[in-house]
This record gives sequence, structure tokens and C-alpha cells, in this order.
Amino acid sequence: MFCKPEQLRHLATRNHAGFVGKEAAIIDERFNGGGDIADYIIDYLRRPLLSYWNMREGKDITTPLEAIFGPKVMITNEMAGSGGDALPWMFRKTGIGPLVGKRTWGGLVGHYTNPSDLLDGGFTGTPNLAFYNPNGTWDVENHGVAPDIEVEYEPKAVLAGHDPQLEKAVEVVLELLKKNPVPPEPRHPPFPNYHAIAQH
Repeated sequence: MFCKPEQLRHLATRNHAGFVGKEAAIIDERFNGGGDIADYIIDYLRRPLLSYWNMREGKDITTPLEAIFGPKVMITNEMAGSGGDALPWMFRKTGIGPLVGKRTWGGLVGHYTNPSDLLDGGFTGTPNLAFYNPNGTWDVENHGVAPDIEVEYEPKAVLAGHDPQLEKAVEVVLELLKKNPVPPEPRHPPFPNYHAIAQH
């Protein structure tokens, strides 16, 4: 499954069938300009397989119902910032999977107020939120989030119809899938014979 964060938000919040039953996921967060600290996307991506349920009719189901239990890779680039810095930072922090691409631009600040609009129709932004991590150090702002595997978006390759970053992400996720295959289709154990048990 390959999707942009806004598509994942749609899938995650609307219980979309396209989110279910995939072996792995590549999340493309390049050019993510932020505007949101999308920790709920991280919540959906890190959901572990907890149990199975045998259905009287149809296939057995899992808990959680909607999740991707296989490997995940995120693609980043230098045009992702603010919330686009936060998402890969959280992806790495929670150990979901590797980052592929380029370092994000390092603008993880926020603002909840702005001065009035300017006479020429422009506006100014005045950051009044700054990010620091749980160990008590300022983080991300002015240096971004570096990928685990750096891949340049080479113009020559792009003009030839390639996406070097996406192609590398596919290679990485397939290799991870070989090392850590998704759980097999569930097979419920034999049904208990309560009648026989009661007779003993």
C-alpha cells in the first residue's frame, strides 16, 4: 500500500476497506507542509496483532480489525516541514520503520496567534510553540529529520520516468517483508467438544 499522509488520514478515520489486508505500507510524506501534528496516523500505523476471532460465517477476523501488520517505510524530502518534520520524527521514535529519502527542512515550530494581515494582502507568522523531546533537548528545528537511507531525487532519473526515492522504499519494504513476513492467514484451533468434557 502506498499513500500520502492525507490519504492515510482518510483511510484511518473513515474505516476505508483499502486500509485492510495489505502486507506492507509505504507512506510518502514528501512535500508535507504540516499544519497538523498527526500522531493519530502513528497510532494507526503501530497497531499490533492482538488476537483472532472465529466467525460463524465468513473468514476469521483480527483485533484490531483494521491494521497493516507487516513492515512500513516512510519517504521524506527536504520540502516536508513543520508537521512534515513531526511525522517522520514520530515514525522513527516509535520504531515503526526506516525513513528513506532526504532530510526534512527543519521547521518544526508552531503558532496559535498571528498579527493582523498586512496592507498588501500578505501576513507574517510568529512562532510561539517550540518542540523538544522527552530527554529534555530541543530537537528538529533548524536541522530536520535525517533519513535512515539517503536517496537523492535525481532529475535525470525523474525525467526518464523513475522515482528513485519511491523505488528505494519499495526495495527496502520488500526486503523487510522477506525478513519479517506478515502473520499467516488465521486458522482456528479445533472446536472444543463441551459435551464430551461435561461427561468426564
